[in-house]
Amino acid sequence: MTDAHDTTLAQDEAVALTSELIQIDTSNTGDPATTVGERAAAEYVAAKLAEVGYETTYVESGGEGRGNVFARLAGSEPGRGALLIHGHLDVVPADPSEWSVHPFSGAIQDGYVWGRGAVDMKDMVAMTLAIARRFKRDGVVPRRDLVFAFVADEEAGGAYGAQWLVKNRPELFEGVTEAIGEVGGFSITLGEDVRAYTIETAEKGIAWMKLRARGRAGHGSMVHDDNAVTKLAAAVARLGAHKFPIVLTDSVREFLDAVGRLTGLEFPEDDLEGSIAKLGSIARIVGATIRDTANPTMLTAGYKANVIPSVAEAVVDCRVLPGREEAFEQELDEILGPDIEREWVTHLPSVETTFDGELVDSMTEALLAEDPGATTLPYMLSGGTDSKAFHTLGIRCFGFSPLRLPADLDFGALFHGVDERVPVDALKFGVRVLDRFLRTC
Repeated sequence: MTDAHDTTLAQDEAVALTSELIQIDTSNTGDPATTVGERAAAEYVAAKLAEVGYETTYVESGGEGRGNVFARLAGSEPGRGALLIHGHLDVVPADPSEWSVHPFSGAIQDGYVWGRGAVDMKDMVAMTLAIARRFKRDGVVPRRDLVFAFVADEEAGGAYGAQWLVKNRPELFEGVTEAIGEVGGFSITLGEDVRAYTIETAEKGIAWMKLRARGRAGHGSMVHDDNAVTKLAAAVARLGAHKFPIVLTDSVREFLDAVGRLTGLEFPEDDLEGSIAKLGSIARIVGATIRDTANPTMLTAGYKANVIPSVAEAVVDCRVLPGREEAFEQELDEILGPDIEREWVTHLPSVETTFDGELVDSMTEALLAEDPGATTLPYMLSGGTDSKAFHTLGIRCFGFSPLRLPADLDFGALFHGVDERVPVDALKFGVRVLDRFLRTC
């Protein structure tokens, strides 16, 4: 056996694996006909696991090529619930003309691994894979069963990935009581020598909505008082300009209270947004978790310049706080008015758990062993993850993909952004933390 704390090989492997995974283009367009690479990535992961002796299960979820891989490592205490460590293999598309490096090059330069998926989330997939290989290679037996899951289609809501798996293959999650995945465990710098690691305990609901207005078709040259485009445009403008009320959930309140204790900052409710803006790069995420949002993203109408269409449609990306679903829908209907039809394209619930328990203690201990001066705190993710699917099986879900980040890195802007990249040192840090955590949790 090797030294329990000598993770040098696994750290180097994680960097190489991140680069190699990025080179497998797994762009998810949202259309199964044009989504690519998930099978190739799943087969790559399965081969890496099989190479060190794992028995793997490969599943295509609801469509040809939508590859998922599972492997289980038995623990020493069968009575403890199993831990799910999950990561998605797909990424959002990227336009090479906008990037400093090719988005699917996996270039390692200037202290970073570059490319689409570097932080969302092939970094965590690579760290998980490196630790899984180390444990098997070195005969490490964790306290509890570890279930490693590498899944498809997260970037389009998981209908062909996690959502399909929990409905059709629940036996793959047998005995699992808790889970870790993206987006948490990353550091934020709150001042000189004040560093904290965010652990995701909640995330807003995802509600992608289609709006439809109907009117009377006609000639574009004539006076027209029943125009579907006009009705829709007015409703979309009202919605886009609307600010939903501030609501502080438990996770957000705990986050703000903890930051206040660490920094002395105050967060008065009459200037909450202004106070949050002082938090730096994390402000973008936190600011989106104090209220519901509804952002229009797509408009469709007409087929010819001189024809007034009878139907106009829009798509709106709604993100809803825990406990706000009913009030949010009522507010939507008041804003849109009676002439607008609406339907959910994707409707996934919010998720929230408490910041306590043995698993949280183990995360904190593993982080502080590598960064003794830091602290941990809960937060809510403004986006969504596959936790929404796993939560339906009664699994308690956290975002924990540990990275120690440079103070000046705008981490939130890298998600789905141009020049997405992850620091090499952060990957190595994450491997050391995960190694400690997964042995003892």
